[in-house]
Amino acid sequence: MADLVRRDRDGLAAVTTAEVGIPISMAPFSVDFAADWIEESARWADRLGGEVLPSAPGDLIYTQADPLGVVGALTTWNGPIAAFAMAVAPALAAGCTVVVKPSELAPFGALRIAQLCAEAGIPPGVVSVLPGRAEAGEALVGHPGIDKVVFTGSPPTARLIAAACAQHLTPTLFELGGKSAVIVCADADLDRVVSSVLGLSFAAGQSCTLGSRLVVHRSVVGELTDRLVAAFESLRQGNPADPATMLGPVINDAACERILGLIDRARGYGRVVTGGERRGGELAEGFFIAPTLVDRIDNSSELARTEAFGPLVGLLEYGDDAEAVRIANDSEYGLAGYVFTADASRAHRLAAQFDVGSVTVNGGTVPISAQAPFGGRKSSGHGKQGGLAGVLEFTSTKSIQIVS
Repeated sequence: MADLVRRDRDGLAAVTTAEVGIPISMAPFSVDFAADWIEESARWADRLGGEVLPSAPGDLIYTQADPLGVVGALTTWNGPIAAFAMAVAPALAAGCTVVVKPSELAPFGALRIAQLCAEAGIPPGVVSVLPGRAEAGEALVGHPGIDKVVFTGSPPTARLIAAACAQHLTPTLFELGGKSAVIVCADADLDRVVSSVLGLSFAAGQSCTLGSRLVVHRSVVGELTDRLVAAFESLRQGNPADPATMLGPVINDAACERILGLIDRARGYGRVVTGGERRGGELAEGFFIAPTLVDRIDNSSELARTEAFGPLVGLLEYGDDAEAVRIANDSEYGLAGYVFTADASRAHRLAAQFDVGSVTVNGGTVPISAQAPFGGRKSSGHGKQGGLAGVLEFTSTKSIQIVS
């Protein structure tokens, strides 16, 4: 599978660009991510050993990891190729079969990569794709033959899925929203901060791990704001199929209206420094929103507490480390966090205090590695994806005791 995904890198990237508007200059990276994820999962397929446990003399107690069975995976639209790999590959490595219900907003990437599964030699029926709208998802999660449900999406939808799964006590793995804080210390490398924030250009800010709350030390607020304005205004926005495009559209008109509503209401308690409007001219018929920075907000505001899922970032000020941590953790979400500082001790200390599943120091916009466990806390979900922990999510530990 991994080899075939790499072989068809350009074609899969083109599907991603056509479906969700990720610029064609960036879409290949999501395909590389998928191939890496598949390859990492494959490394564990023949390494899921158990352990021998202490027992009475002459007895033997050991464990083994059994596959759960049939996995129902409801994948997200904002990175359809990567989402397919993250849900399917570890389940296959654990010995499970998978039924994938892709988002109705982006079904074609899942269908194409499923064809590659067949070409790779995965037997018929081991990986199935069930396109459709909400009715298809409801049928899947409510089916008594499903042994685990994996869902990436919003907390409200996850609650509905959890209620349906409760009928059969079906276990779940949820990767949900985020409102990730970026703590920018007084000694931070601001060039790195700007580079990280510009990660919103990858999917027009439609990423659950986006650092959309900038928690900035008051001594560097002015300089960072100026740099971000210049960077945002330099982003070339347009047709995502154009290799020169740096920022594409959001997914649909409803998303445009929702994001613009957040911005308009933010004008009542903050300051829109740059952006804040839907693009006109030759982009007027598309779903294009200018990258937007709003400052002078506090952590109780709607913008600080609501996942915008668009090219929209809010900036808050802080005075000392304790205040920064308090602001960062004062959220219903707990998916990712970021720290920018030149002080290694401070970096470790702040990272340890973040109430999130993943923390990145001095870089990055997507703290997800195929080798490391990834998953959220609080309303950002539960369970882990990535590495051995991600494969073990699809197993059940059995204890076996041999009595002499």
